[in-house]
Amino acid sequence: MSKKILISTSTFAEFNKTPLKLLEKEQLTYMLNPYKRKLRSEEVVDLAADAIGIIAGTEDLKDDVLSRLLALRVISRCGVGMDNVELGSAKKRSVKVYNTPDGPTMAVAELTVGVILNLLRKISRMDCLIREGNWKKMMGNLICGKKVGIVGFGRIGQKVCELLSAFGAEIAYSDIESKSCSLNCSRKEFREIIKWADMLTLHLSPSRGHKPVIGDKELKMMKKGSWLINVSRGGVVNEEALYRVLKNGHLSGAAIDVFEQEPYVGALRELPNVVLTPHVGSYAKEARIKMEIQAVENLLEGLREKSGKKR
Repeated sequence: MSKKILISTSTFAEFNKTPLKLLEKEQLTYMLNPYKRKLRSEEVVDLAADAIGIIAGTEDLKDDVLSRLLALRVISRCGVGMDNVELGSAKKRSVKVYNTPDGPTMAVAELTVGVILNLLRKISRMDCLIREGNWKKMMGNLICGKKVGIVGFGRIGQKVCELLSAFGAEIAYSDIESKSCSLNCSRKEFREIIKWADMLTLHLSPSRGHKPVIGDKELKMMKKGSWLINVSRGGVVNEEALYRVLKNGHLSGAAIDVFEQEPYVGALRELPNVVLTPHVGSYAKEARIKMEIQAVENLLEGLREKSGKKR
């Protein structure tokens, strides 16, 4: 029987070899992604042809792929989002599926705070000016006293609330479920929070997938001069509509880490009042190590369950 594991993430175990040692301890052979990028479907099929497990990145693992991976028993997603995995197809084929929901929480929350500070204090913009030989001071804004609306109040949304509360912001959240919060934050309906917030930050759960949550109508409902942050899912913000409200000054600025199509090559790159990052929410060394170890532990747990073995 094959003991091969495909590790399809673009990078893996670069900062800590513990995940690979865990596989070796179980006498499993592994193949790292040779392309160092998101795999295409045919590449997944080729590389995982006889694999019993995949430690997955963001490549598509839909029915047309899974139907050809006859030896596959476990998919362990190194990350939170599961929208690239066709869960119904996996279940039909008795393939167990896991993810790592805890690993990236602090990393994404800290990135959110970082881009908020960047937007309000115009750090990137002044950095560019100085590099161009232009010593120009730009007036910024404080987080203190701002009304911050958090859309999606799961692990990451709650951690963002905790971090921003230290700055003296007034915080409210919108979620399909009422959540308990030890901090002074209130729950508002989606339409209400859009109109209320000086700053709207999106932390939607993976189950929302690529649905357009913030479109032209919602952007026009936002306060004039407010800010928008999306570090959750590409496609939940209509990027063309966002370009228009940033261009005409209705929004003061935006920070976007995730896009409908990646790598992103769209018009938002032309605007000085938007901070763009290349889907790096979980890209903090400590968080990455934690996620990779958890992904391997999940994979091993799944293989044990499939073989009927106990720990």
